[in-house]
Amino acid sequence: MALVHAGVVVLDCAEPEKLAEFYRELLEAEVADANANRVEIRAADGFRLALRRDVNTTAPSWPRPENSLQAHLEFVVEDLDAAERLIVSLGGRAVETREVTGPREERGYADPAGHSFTLRRGVPVGPKQG
Repeated sequence: MALVHAGVVVLDCAEPEKLAEFYRELLEAEVADANANRVEIRAADGFRLALRRDVNTTAPSWPRPENSLQAHLEFVVEDLDAAERLIVSLGGRAVETREVTGPREERGYADPAGHSFTLRRGVPVGPKQG
């Protein structure tokens, strides 16, 4: 039996309620637990994400080098354009605008609090370059 079990990804942010709503809508998830300083959501496939209040948090600056990428989420999608429209409508923004095609087609975004995440279509075939 494993000593450590898979837990939950936690993002720090100033307003966990707002950020939880962004990811709840994006992932078609439900609120699994909430209190004054933390909101956890659970998607239908079991993925869990918690948003924790930290009023002094500083958003990562990725892809710029200062205060750069600390961690990011990656989501698999079938339709990148439709997913991008949803992200923008929910308050997210594109951060990697170059056109990438092929078996590793992906795009970079930031949620409303500045956390970076990637949408990808297809299975990665090697390490990301650049």
